Amino acid sequence: MMDYDSVLSRRVRDIKPSGIRKFFDILENMTDAISLGVGEPDFQTPWHIRDAGIWSLEKGFTKYTSNAGMTDVRREICRYLERRFDLRYSPEDQVVVTVGGSEAIDLAIRCITDPGDEILIPEPSFVCYGPIASLASGVPVAIPLTADNEFRLSPEQLAAAVTPKTKALVLPYPSNPTGGIMEREDLEKLVPILKERGIIVISDEIYAELTYGRHHVSMANIPEMYEQTIVVNGMSKCYSMTGWRLGYACGPRELISQMTKIHQYAIMSAPTTSQYAAVEALKNGDGDIEAMKEEYDGRRRYLVSGLRALGLDCFEPRGAFYVFPCIRSTGLSSEEFCERLLVEQKVACIAGNAFGESGEGFVRMCYAASMQDLEEALRRIGLFVESLKQR
Repeated sequence: MMDYDSVLSRRVRDIKPSGIRKFFDILENMTDAISLGVGEPDFQTPWHIRDAGIWSLEKGFTKYTSNAGMTDVRREICRYLERRFDLRYSPEDQVVVTVGGSEAIDLAIRCITDPGDEILIPEPSFVCYGPIASLASGVPVAIPLTADNEFRLSPEQLAAAVTPKTKALVLPYPSNPTGGIMEREDLEKLVPILKERGIIVISDEIYAELTYGRHHVSMANIPEMYEQTIVVNGMSKCYSMTGWRLGYACGPRELISQMTKIHQYAIMSAPTTSQYAAVEALKNGDGDIEAMKEEYDGRRRYLVSGLRALGLDCFEPRGAFYVFPCIRSTGLSSEEFCERLLVEQKVACIAGNAFGESGEGFVRMCYAASMQDLEEALRRIGLFVESLKQR
């Protein structure tokens, strides 16, 4: 028999499967289950955006585009970023259109990482950063964050993690899974450390439009950090376009040119139909963003209030569409809590340690679900928590 262990890359073999996947494998065979696990908007892509994609197909616009993306898309990305976040980039050489934000993260890490370079990753955080760093022959270095500080990255934590091998800092705010944000004053405190060491910031801003009571500020908004920051964003969360797989990265032309080169060889170009839809979204989708954000805000406040009423400590998330309640009071580990809640009450959420060891003792619940489902989920969670007290 073939010895596949001798064939497979050790780097690939050593990467652990996503901790999120196991809960969906259980969920797949259940009926009447409510999922608060999927990090995906429950809204349909707005019709005028879908219509633009359909129109492009009817016109037969199905060929490859420029490697960096259609000129119209890059131009609208730059107009959007300037209009919404006061960020200024040139569509000619500071933007690359990618297959989702995930590819943009991959390109950013690969274009700067040599073997042994350390990539700092505040955790809990989205699951892809560490594996991508490892696949690029880098060394992912977790920086554990705490609920006491609303999962913000402090300058003391950053300074303690930096070594001579540090190449980049991933800045994933607003945060998946915690809903935490970094405000301008928080970012400014990190700048002296980053400037002194010449550390590149990969700013994952896929949830930038979903902040509540605050306006998102990018590290690239701070003049001293503009030349050291790669901004990653996409269409999936703010326009409910997850399946269209359309993202982008903006940054210094010296970095974007190298990211585009990798993209050229590995991908060729982002989906053409999705690019036409993106032009329409970026031009005329501001109202869609505000409508969805308002709905999420109501769900956010409802779920936080409901969890606190059940005795589960939960800090108020100020971004994205997740809550990250502490479940230590139940006496269960994060995985035990999620597995038993799913089996006993048919409510799916994600164990906090799937997002890094510092997530142990928490669970992620996504409120991109209908109010009807949130109400029923809270009722079932209440029954589950009460049953634990009686055992």
